[in-house]
Amino acid sequence: MNRPAPLVVVGDSLLDRDLSGRAERLAPDAPVPVVGDVEHRTRPGGAALAACLAAADGRETTFVTALGDDEASHTVRELLKDRVHLVELPLRGSLSRKTRLMADGRPLLRVDEGDGRAAGPADRAEQALAGAGAVLVADYGRGTADVLRAALTARAARIPVVWDPHPAGGPPVPGTRLATPAAAEARRFAGEPAPGPARRHDHRDLLRQASADARTLLDTWGAASVAVTLGERGALLSRGGPPLLVPAPWRASGDCCGAGDSFAAAAAGRLADGDLVETAVREAVEAAARFVAGGGAHTVLRDAGTVPDGGDGAPGDARALVRRVRASGGTVVAAGGCFDLLHAGHVQLLQAARRAGDCLVVCVNSDASVRRRKGGGRPVVPAGDRVRVLEALDCVDAVVVFDEDTPERVLDELRPDIWAKGGDYALTDLPETALVESWGGQVVLLPYLDGRSSTRLAERAAGRPGAATRR
Repeated sequence: MNRPAPLVVVGDSLLDRDLSGRAERLAPDAPVPVVGDVEHRTRPGGAALAACLAAADGRETTFVTALGDDEASHTVRELLKDRVHLVELPLRGSLSRKTRLMADGRPLLRVDEGDGRAAGPADRAEQALAGAGAVLVADYGRGTADVLRAALTARAARIPVVWDPHPAGGPPVPGTRLATPAAAEARRFAGEPAPGPARRHDHRDLLRQASADARTLLDTWGAASVAVTLGERGALLSRGGPPLLVPAPWRASGDCCGAGDSFAAAAAGRLADGDLVETAVREAVEAAARFVAGGGAHTVLRDAGTVPDGGDGAPGDARALVRRVRASGGTVVAAGGCFDLLHAGHVQLLQAARRAGDCLVVCVNSDASVRRRKGGGRPVVPAGDRVRVLEALDCVDAVVVFDEDTPERVLDELRPDIWAKGGDYALTDLPETALVESWGGQVVLLPYLDGRSSTRLAERAAGRPGAATRR
């Protein structure tokens, strides 16, 4: 397989922090929810998130951004270390920080702090752009794209430039290969009023408006193509003729914060590799769906610079499911594994596990975890796709992705009544046994369908001799 082409990402870094917990009552002194059991998680945001996502699959990524001497800037530097090649511009003021207060996986409020802006260009930044084969501009309106606009305009005449705009930022430079506004952003850039809360749009209205806005922006911006992202509905690509609708491959549920960055990074990567815009947009829609289904930014970046300063929890929907089952006196069952190539042995195990209780939560190794356990050629199927397949099984009620080699952390949070393993572990000392028993849970072995193995399936698909499956 050819190595992915290198990419230069230009844009404004943010520092994102989530305070996540449970809201089960109102405060006595005001009608506001009380959030308890709070976990603190910090990650790179804005263009820094886009750069990390571009680099997550092994793509050589240079990131041009403005950073200062404030605490948030130092944290972002640490988060980016060893992930991207960092080229800094000077920053005037303190780096922007976004803090979300989350309850049961849903945001309650957001606090924005910091007003720092890029203070000017730097020779190293312009040199990085001069040698770039493709560029992604993630413009969050803090000035990085503005101070490099002349250099970006020159490169857009020669190489693919993908521009992810923000209402606070400027327009893409002329000659941009692909602009990627969200539907609301496209409407604002096109000069259309944003819909009020009482104004509802069905799917046809959304497509009609997005198509009209894209045509307007093609003329206004001088871009070669505009892809209006439509959230869970996919994206609409316009190049001047009839638009191309690229539906999402499935409806992903979860935290969508950062999905636009995932879309733009994937599209820029494919254009850097020489793909057509239509191919890049299709791949970008799938990447954004995988991003959301796989747990969002914290899960994807846990192996790429996330700081778990209070511990990482399982997704909110799994926690909520466990609480509901427990509140009704039910039994929570959990099972785990890589589930790289789902086969009959997996299905039999999961069906048996579900029959052992009142709900089944499947704990799945992340891509990084599978690579550490199985080697560089694995997983064959990325985490987002594995989650999608598992969630389609009637016997599975929720799926949680974990990044460690073993699932103790997520088990400690979920605290299932039963931890189910296949009978092939009968002679194995499971490291999680003592943990499960510490809260009164039980580890059980379930019948295992002999001769089925993801590794054997992968070997057979690769045509390796002697890799026939035993019957």
